Parts: sequence; structure tokens; C-alpha cells
Amino acid sequence: MTDTDTGKTGPLVIFTPSGKRGRVDPGTPVLTAARQLGVDLDSVCGGRGICSKCQVTPGVGEFAKHGVTVAPDALSPFNSVEERYDRIRGLKSGRRLGCQAQILKDVVIDVPPESQVHKQVVRKRAEARDIVLDPAIRLQYVEVEEPDMHHPSGDRERLLAALGEATGLAGIKFDHHLLPTLQPVLRQGKWAVTAALHLRPEPTVTALWPGFHEGGIHGLAVDLGSTTIAGHLVDLVTGEVIASSGLMNPQIRFGEDLMSRVSYGMMNPSGADEMTQAVRDGLNRLFDELATEAGIDKATILDSAFVMNPVMHHLFLGLDPYELGQAPFALATGAAQALRAAEIGLDLAPGTRAYVLPLIAGHVGADAAAVALSEQPHKSDDLALVVDVGTNAEIFLGDKSGVMACSSPTGPAFEGAQISSGQRAAPGAIERVEIDPVTKEPRFRVIGSDLWSDEDGFAEAIASTGLTGICGSGIIEAVAEMRMAGIVDASGLIGAADKCGTERSIPDGRTHAYVLWQGDEDSPRILVTNGDIRAIQMAKAALYAGARLLMDKRGVDTVDRVVLAGAFGAHISPKHAMVLGMIPDCPLDKVTSAGNAAGTGARIALLNIGARDEIEAVVHQIEKIETAVEPRFQEHFVNATAMPNAAEPFPHLASIVTLPDVDFNAGGEGGGRRRRRRGQGDS
Repeated sequence: MTDTDTGKTGPLVIFTPSGKRGRVDPGTPVLTAARQLGVDLDSVCGGRGICSKCQVTPGVGEFAKHGVTVAPDALSPFNSVEERYDRIRGLKSGRRLGCQAQILKDVVIDVPPESQVHKQVVRKRAEARDIVLDPAIRLQYVEVEEPDMHHPSGDRERLLAALGEATGLAGIKFDHHLLPTLQPVLRQGKWAVTAALHLRPEPTVTALWPGFHEGGIHGLAVDLGSTTIAGHLVDLVTGEVIASSGLMNPQIRFGEDLMSRVSYGMMNPSGADEMTQAVRDGLNRLFDELATEAGIDKATILDSAFVMNPVMHHLFLGLDPYELGQAPFALATGAAQALRAAEIGLDLAPGTRAYVLPLIAGHVGADAAAVALSEQPHKSDDLALVVDVGTNAEIFLGDKSGVMACSSPTGPAFEGAQISSGQRAAPGAIERVEIDPVTKEPRFRVIGSDLWSDEDGFAEAIASTGLTGICGSGIIEAVAEMRMAGIVDASGLIGAADKCGTERSIPDGRTHAYVLWQGDEDSPRILVTNGDIRAIQMAKAALYAGARLLMDKRGVDTVDRVVLAGAFGAHISPKHAMVLGMIPDCPLDKVTSAGNAAGTGARIALLNIGARDEIEAVVHQIEKIETAVEPRFQEHFVNATAMPNAAEPFPHLASIVTLPDVDFNAGGEGGGRRRRRRGQGDS
């Protein structure tokens, strides 16, 4: 590696882990050298030895790899600033403050992760990927010139001049709401203040503190779904999620599905405004809960990022979604929005900003853009199918050569709605189901307990929550297990007790239902009805048809891998999903979960300002497919109502699961007839 600035003859400085090196003048502070060489070394206080963000670890001895030997006196001795800091707050052994230590001789200097501006935040969940921490909010400490009668100027102007000099940023703006408190803050801090600068779309002072203020700034990443709203409160200094919570979308009272809400807006003059107010009120309640849970002042929340589908987008921003209810599904705007939170009715600090990710198309929203940002199909070497499972499923198919996307109206069944005993995922809900294929007896697990229902101690383990219903992942596994056990046939009909071999099959009107839980004095009986199965069939058929349509457009019959995203994506068993025919046939080890990828994408956009540029560019490169006007969508949908499919072969599934070839149609032979179906070995 060649030295930077080779014209100099001064000491050589080598920074690790970046490997950047160069020669500097003797006496150059380490922080100055880092900036000259483009090294990622943090500093908030402008080199005054207050913030300690620029801590470094100098090496001593021979470094054969770098071809240098570092003497013990390569850096200047501790000065009074470092001694004071060490005495009051403490420096780790071997650490120096980069703004104070001067380079005197050749030296190798390590920049630890916590001193890097663009820190990597490693999320703890297995499916997570690292996020480079580079938020839109930046803290800067400055000392402002005191007023002078001979050179009159305003406090605001002198503050902006000091900030410009300290940051190198030109044209810094100043939020007007800060003006009434500016003079008291400056004088309280004895002409030293810490400013929060929001860098988008232009650097702007959005908050002020007297003196040096370290940390204590937060942001919100919000996934605003049709059925549920999920929010994460994030420390913008460390990138850590310090609180997460969710609530049911209060708009549900206007309609469970999106088109019902569009219709409500069309039929009621103030309908759109009512729905806008309802969702904003819900968000404000969520923000209060998050701040209370984390024990923070809500005034420290200075930035936010939001993702949502197009209808929710328009209602959230106060736009009438009328045009989204009919072809050509025109958006009022699809561009990313950078707003003040107060402009859209959010009860946050006056300077808080709200960033809404861009939409992809009339039915493919900012939540889909967030999934693309999280899962990066446009950077994939193999052909990936990414499915964000929710009330409105967003689907991507692509690789480095190009990405296509569509939306499919699955409805709320996957989230427990429209299911007879359905509920959202919460303690007390059945989330896992197994059915013995011989005895037809079920066992299950409930959220809040690790025990199965047939294990000792189960009743005691769920005593505090009870057994309250079945959530999305539970109903998916229940229906798939019933199919594998021969309790339900490929068309979705539950057999009578004498036909499917279990007394748990009971008459239910003109059809039958399967008793998953007999109930007791504390918990009601839980059934899986033919209506429940039909709701799952409709949802999974819409999901599969959308994926198959993209495969048609791409000209392929198979995909290399499948990624299941969504709030409960992490809980869906690939085998059960394939038995139902939710996804195309694929080796099971190539089906993975990404959890709530839309929420992850919102968090990435919150924590990394460059990610906002990236996704705004990527959405323009994605080819949008509108399922509503594609003639083959209905054909794929009809075939996909069968489990797994009436027309498509599933050879990978057939190699590991043999599905009973039963038929419970009253006009058939009562389940005694055996037929050969495609997908069970046919190719």
C-alpha cells in the first residue's frame, strides 16, 4: 500500500483496521491526521477533549506487516485535558484522546469500533444483518462567540457560524421553534451548546442543549400495517433498539381489508379524514407506550422512519386513496417524503423529522421498498423469491440482472383475522400444531410457554395466560397438519368422523369442524372449521398466484430460494407452507425466514442516511407487475386453492411428504376412492 501525501517527510501514521496510511507534520493531532486521511474517527466536541468519541489505541513495538517499528514516545505525553478526563470519567488502559494526542514519530493507531462514526450495529436475531450506523441526526458541540457591541450580530448568526466552522457544512438552517429559547440556552451553557443537526434535505438545527450533551437522542422505526402497527424505539447514538411495541390498526373498524377502507372513504364525505385521524391517534398512543417502556422523555425522539402499503400511505399522509381503488391505481405521489412530524399530526418534539420510504407502484408500497432494502434481491447472485406475508402480500422475484415486484391481496387470515377462534399473536394463542397421522390426535404450543400441550406441567405453564385462541402461524400449521393426517382433502373439505378416522371431526352446519381443543372451565373450545380452511385457502392462493405470475414473466418454472418475510414470517414452517401451497416448490433448506423485513428496512433507513439514497434509486429499477390486470393471475389463483395445487407439480415436497389422496366431496366416494394427483410424484 502506498503512502498518502508522499511529498511529506514527517512521521508515518497507519490506522487500523482501515489500513489507511500517510505522512503528517510532526505535532499533528491524531484526529486531524484521521480527517486528512479519510479515516472513520468520531468527534462531537470539535477536538476539545470533552466527548471522548475520538478514543484510539496506539501500538508500541515492531509491526512487520506494516514495516514500521513504533517507539513508546511516538505520541506526545498525556496533557492536562486527557489527565482531567481520565480522572473524572476514566480512560481504558492504553487509550488516548485522538484530539489531544499528537503524532511525533511513526505510529500505528487502532480505531476501536465505538470510536468509528459509521459503527456497525449487529442485530441479535439470527436472520439479521449488520447495519452501518450513520443516522440523519448528528450532534455537534460548539463554543459560540459572545456578543460584542463593536461587532453587533445576532446569537443565531454566531451559532450558525460556529457550527459551520466546526462541521465544514455550508448553509446550515435553523428551526424557527428554537428561536425563543436560543438566548437562554446559550447563556445557561456559558456560550457553549450542543446542537442536533438533521442532515436531510439540508443541514438544519432541530434541537439545542446548554453545554456538552452526550447521547440521549432517539428515533422511531415504524411498520404501519393494515392490521397491525409495529414500532421500535432506537438509540440513535448506539443503534440499539431500546423498546418495541405494537397495536392493532384502529382503522380496522372501517374495514378489515384495504379495499373496504377505500370504499368507506368513497361512500362517506369525511371518511378519509376519519381514517387518517384514527391512525395518527393510534401512532401517538404507540409512541407514548414506547417512551414509557424505555423510560425516556419523548422530547428526545428527533427522527423517524415509516413504511406502509399505498393505501395506508395515503391515509397516513392525509391523502384520499380514492384513485387507488380503480385502474390505473394512480398514486398521488410515490416519492419518498421528508417531513416534520408535526405536519402529519404526530405528537413528537417540534423539531422531529419523519421520513417515509418511497412507494414502488399503486399496489406495491413503502413496506415493499423496505423489504427490498433489508433483503437486497437486486444484489442476489441466485434467483430469489422474497414474500412479505401480510394482509396485502408484497412479492419480489429477481437477482443482480433485475427484479420484478407485485402485490397480492391475501386478506387478514394469515394474521388470525376471519378465523373462528383467531386472534393476533399474543400470550395465550396457539402458535404451533402437530397432529398424529395415525391417531389424528393434536398437540400444540401456546405463546408464553415452551411446553407442548401433552407434556407434564402444560396446564400450570399457561395458567397465567389461559388458552385464548389461535394466531396466524398456528392456523397455518393446523390446516397443513390436517391435510397431512388425511382429515382434510386437497379441495379443503373436512371429512366426517367415519371418513377421516377421528371423533374430533364434528358436524358444523352443512360441513364439519375439527376440535383442536375441547375447552375447559377457563378456556373456550377451539375449532378449525371449513370456513377457517376456506379463508386460508383464499389467502394462500392469492399469495401463490402472485409469485407464479412473476415466475411467468421471468420465464422460469423454479426459483433458487424463497425468503419468507412478515411479522410472523419467522414462525412459519417451510414444510407447512409448502404443504398448503403458499409458496412454489423448492428444496426446504432453501426456504428461509427474514422475520419482519419491512420493519428491519425501516430501521435501516432510520439508522443509515445513505440507505435512503439507495432505496430511492432501487425502486426506479424494479419492474412493477399489476396482478389486477394480468389474465393469468385468476388461472393461477384457481389452481392454487387446492392444497398444495391442482395443476403445478411439487416434486421436492413429494420427496419428503406423502399426502393422503382422500376426497370428502359428498358426491364422491366418501374418502374411499384413491386418485393420483399431480404434485405427489407426477412431473
